[in-house]
Amino acid sequence: MLLEKIKTPGLAHLSYLLGAGGQAAVIDPRRDCDVYLEIARAEGMEITHIFETHRNEDLVSGAPVLAQMTGAKVLHGPDTEKPIRYAETARDGDSFSIGQLEIRVLETPGHTDDHLAFAVFDSAYPEKAVGVFTGDALFIGDVGRTDFYPDRAEEVAGLLYDSLRKILALGDQAIVYPAHGAGSVCGDGMAEREFSTLGHERNNNPRLQITDKDEFIRFKVNENHYQPPYFRLMERLNMEGGEPPPRQRCPRRLTLQQVKSSMADMLVDVREPMAYAAGHLPGAISLPVSMIPAFAGWFIDEGARIVLLASDQSQLESAMTHLMRIALDNVEGGYVGIVPAAAQGVHMEMTPMIGTEEVKQRLAGANNWTLLDVRAADERSESAIEGSQHIYIGHLNERWCELDKHRRYTLMCASGIRATVAAGWLAGKGFDKVDIYLGSMGAWKAAQE
Repeated sequence: MLLEKIKTPGLAHLSYLLGAGGQAAVIDPRRDCDVYLEIARAEGMEITHIFETHRNEDLVSGAPVLAQMTGAKVLHGPDTEKPIRYAETARDGDSFSIGQLEIRVLETPGHTDDHLAFAVFDSAYPEKAVGVFTGDALFIGDVGRTDFYPDRAEEVAGLLYDSLRKILALGDQAIVYPAHGAGSVCGDGMAEREFSTLGHERNNNPRLQITDKDEFIRFKVNENHYQPPYFRLMERLNMEGGEPPPRQRCPRRLTLQQVKSSMADMLVDVREPMAYAAGHLPGAISLPVSMIPAFAGWFIDEGARIVLLASDQSQLESAMTHLMRIALDNVEGGYVGIVPAAAQGVHMEMTPMIGTEEVKQRLAGANNWTLLDVRAADERSESAIEGSQHIYIGHLNERWCELDKHRRYTLMCASGIRATVAAGWLAGKGFDKVDIYLGSMGAWKAAQE
């Protein structure tokens, strides 16, 4: 018997390969799905089933690709909007055998209408579930978001409440296998650990402590979540079935002249923020490798032609992998060598940084200047600098046009990293009076102590 968890960094996506008796099932596969075949073959197992807990919003499903590779059957929940083209519909009470294991289907709407959970039973102990794949309904320390149907906000929150009780009814002994871990955009309060039981969650998960349905609904309706534009692309692809990922997982290397003459829509500098601020090619935006999963979908449009700028080859490879997982595949190439290019006299742009004392002085009386806070609304509600303006970093993709290009702006966040991304975006839109508050809210709080 085998249970292997496959974690996708950045997206904090968790998928699983479950095997017994020479058969294997994959739960919620990612787009680059060779890993599941490799594990199954190494264990002498054949992938016969692919289970999807729901239509993912934050990444491209690998189910249709893996089905083509293996001939496995894809099972997906009932979708009221549009049928999932590549899958068969599974419903409450359906069951499937994987060797001596039985997978029982539970319809668990709320996060999405098509959401399913898959309870695992061992034929030797058929009365009690061994575990349950909870998708985005139940996480470790949190529960799923319910903001994808704004016209039915109270209804879907109530559906999630009922679905969670249905899952909990499997018994405290059942191990929880969620589809995401800490760092995912699908929840805010997930624990760092990725293991738990229903009993532990029942007793310790803050959201499950809300036992009154009306109170739970009010709580969920008042949550604040952001929906990047690329979620709509993921929805479409995960209904129709996405294409296999690019065969080439590293962009072709470009010379500086090729970068300059390229027809790219975007130059994306994936180096660390301090390196970008110290010197970058004109017109390049800052999007550090580690931030691509969270913010690329805000600033890069579907089909946009991309050239990546990096410190080394590994950054190029990692950046392209992250982009591929959200279907931003049109990478024309990559360039390594910003520092050597600067040493050869190539013109670079810099983004100035200022400290706390300068911010205080400007707040006291600077004219034609704004301190622009790009943190999430929840962060700002906990602490904010009086006199600052707020626009969430992702919303700058459209709201930049509300700002005055003749005004000076200092960008701030929690530490300065997101502020660098925001400053680069504004600079690319023609704002030439932009700087960054180094240390941002962290430095401000430290100065108050």
